[in-house]
Amino acid sequence: MRLTGDDSLTGMLGLALRRNPKRAHLLVSNVLGKHVPQSPSVVYGHGLRLGRRVRELLGDEAAHAVVLGYAETATGLGHSVADGVGLAPCLHSTRRPVDGVTPAGGFEESHSHATSHLLLPEDPALLAGDGPLILVDDEFSTGNTVLNTIRDLHARHPRRRYVVVALVDMRSPADSGRLTDFAREIGARVDLVAAASGTVTLPNDVLDQGRELVARHETPADAPTAHPGGRITRLDLRWPRGLPDGGRHGFTPAHRARLDAALPAMAGRLAEALPADARRVLVLGFEELMYAPLRLARELEQIVGADVRYSTTTRSPVLAVDDPGYAIRTRLVFPAHDDPADGPGERYAYNVAGGGFDAVAAVVDSVADTPALHAPDGLLARLAAHTPRVLLAVVPSYIPTARPYGRPDERPPARTERPSMLPEPLRGPAFSSYAPEEVGWLLQDLSGVSLEAPTEEREEAIQSGGAHYAESLPVEYQPSEQYQDLFHAALDSSAARIATAAGAVTELVLAERSPRPVLVSLARAGTPVGILMRRWAQYRHGLDLPHYAVSIVRGRGIDANALRRLAADHDPRDIVFVDGWTGKGAITRELAAALREFEDSDGITGFDPEIAVLADPGSCVRTYGTREDFLVPSACLNSTVSGLISRTVLRPDLVGPLDYHGAKFYRELAGSDVSVAFLDAVSARFPEVSEAVDGRVKDLLSADRAPTWEGWAAVERISEEYGIHDVNLVKPGVGETTRVLLRRVPWKILARQDAGSDLDHVRLLAEQRGVPVEEVAGLPYTCVGLIHPRFTRGATGADGRAVTV
Repeated sequence: MRLTGDDSLTGMLGLALRRNPKRAHLLVSNVLGKHVPQSPSVVYGHGLRLGRRVRELLGDEAAHAVVLGYAETATGLGHSVADGVGLAPCLHSTRRPVDGVTPAGGFEESHSHATSHLLLPEDPALLAGDGPLILVDDEFSTGNTVLNTIRDLHARHPRRRYVVVALVDMRSPADSGRLTDFAREIGARVDLVAAASGTVTLPNDVLDQGRELVARHETPADAPTAHPGGRITRLDLRWPRGLPDGGRHGFTPAHRARLDAALPAMAGRLAEALPADARRVLVLGFEELMYAPLRLARELEQIVGADVRYSTTTRSPVLAVDDPGYAIRTRLVFPAHDDPADGPGERYAYNVAGGGFDAVAAVVDSVADTPALHAPDGLLARLAAHTPRVLLAVVPSYIPTARPYGRPDERPPARTERPSMLPEPLRGPAFSSYAPEEVGWLLQDLSGVSLEAPTEEREEAIQSGGAHYAESLPVEYQPSEQYQDLFHAALDSSAARIATAAGAVTELVLAERSPRPVLVSLARAGTPVGILMRRWAQYRHGLDLPHYAVSIVRGRGIDANALRRLAADHDPRDIVFVDGWTGKGAITRELAAALREFEDSDGITGFDPEIAVLADPGSCVRTYGTREDFLVPSACLNSTVSGLISRTVLRPDLVGPLDYHGAKFYRELAGSDVSVAFLDAVSARFPEVSEAVDGRVKDLLSADRAPTWEGWAAVERISEEYGIHDVNLVKPGVGETTRVLLRRVPWKILARQDAGSDLDHVRLLAEQRGVPVEEVAGLPYTCVGLIHPRFTRGATGADGRAVTV
């Protein structure tokens, strides 16, 4: 047998013989994570890249696509492709019938040792839509399996477009034209995306020769025992309740976000259970359960110093020969341990024995956690013979709770009812660098979705009306060393002033709003302030106040699902919304309007629209710590001073009617994170400012704090004076001006003539971006940032000058 193909093919594939009367050879993938232990980043990366290619191919249609992976080898690959597409739910075929779930389809795999595939979606509408169907397999050879699937599904629910995805395209010249002919036959477009291509040349008598070679070389014994006393330990991953273990019944982007949020903590528990001196570790999945172990292995790879590898057990009988040129060097044999529908039989783990693994973490689902797994000849005992430590992690098998439908082609009714329980808040360290008790995020984790766009592209799209600012994210600003020095200097000089304001606003809340308030920060600028208020209440009064962060989006309102969750857990009259500062008061007005709309839609009353802020230079609220427009160092940076969380995202293809708004956790920026350092620096000043807080609170309680909205009036005046004619492009105050310089395309900065060190960082950013700073007498704010009006790349502003970007 011989492989020929492009440059990448030989690195991706090897050849082996298998015990199969229909097909003698096996193409052994080095990047699939099935037969060959491989770095999980390599395995996952191949799927992600294929998915991104599909997303580029489909364009806007990607938002309506569904991914279907093939059991057993391509279940993890299908999931990974879906992650790369970013918006698509994933389903995989299965050879395991599930009681109470009616198949929505099925097909045969003619060359396989186990042919029958079932399709068991919890929601049959996954297969009944008209968007593109993406079919994922490890190899595309004759194309029979894929074409059989499309033919079966197309007869039930015709689609306009199909995309076939494979790691390798191994079609012979005779088969290469079948896809085009088939697409013409069914009247649909069928594309093929593959990472590599080539052909395998086989002798005419390959089946006879294969049988003879297998008979000559196959032995019943496993590889020699190396660790007869290997220790077996059960590990509780604390898998999130209700989260599917994979795509057997469907896996949505919301499920993916929950898994992303839970992975760091689960990988941390696995890391703690490993031997301290482990240098080489294998995470071993189980047959169709490939994706969850893969993601767990990839997360583990990021946090331990050991060489982490990933592979899975399999039904496929392959000849093992310990020869350097052969793909399958060793084989472990053990009985099936999941009570398979096709009866008992042998199962296999390849290239594990002799792999030099100091520990093996076997990840199985609960259906497979049977006495056969723990038997003297079972998988765990086989593993323990070849490694000193075996860890068993059991993931709960997901059983659909929806009522099954009578016919495979029957579509379910529209699901419009509200779920009785919305998801639990996300917490650190799984989501954000804050301690879990500091804040609970009523958000969904979109860390795996590519959302960032260049600043100039975002600005052009926003101002042209082509996109809302909340539909994408700016590229995170990476501060220079000089800028970081300014941040630390600003923090050192203003920590006491911030501590005083934080203490004062907290005392006002306790005195006027509720003795046991529930703090709800407006993510993300409000979150550090909410944590400081919580810390003050704990320091001064011994109170352990609940604190959440929710999303509010200008022009779109507050997250209604977050409000529903808050109303279910707390008295709405105790909710106090918290933000960092006010500018012209747009968010203040947005919150009031959104709460009125929420009362009308849900009939839930009691939420107070009055925001509590650290600083109110715009005179927009009654509950504040100060009305000075001064530098709050948390405005100087983006996620690295906000728990490594992005600005919130609201996009209809990512956030459904029953989802929280989304955000990303930038784990990769942990080395630059100063979020907790900022909070600690301010909290450390609480004792020294206590007396000042008491004096300020006394003054505030006796003062007329009615909002004058003078900030809004000033913004309207500046907008007209500078020929902008759009208040949304005028950002008053130090905090908002900083945001303009970090996230938008700035035109110019207006600075009050007597502004001192509060503007050092603004001047530095303006210099770096080539933005003029204009000194203005009598400015009601310390500074005002003007976004470039009517921006298109290369355009000029209201004064006829070209923008510098």
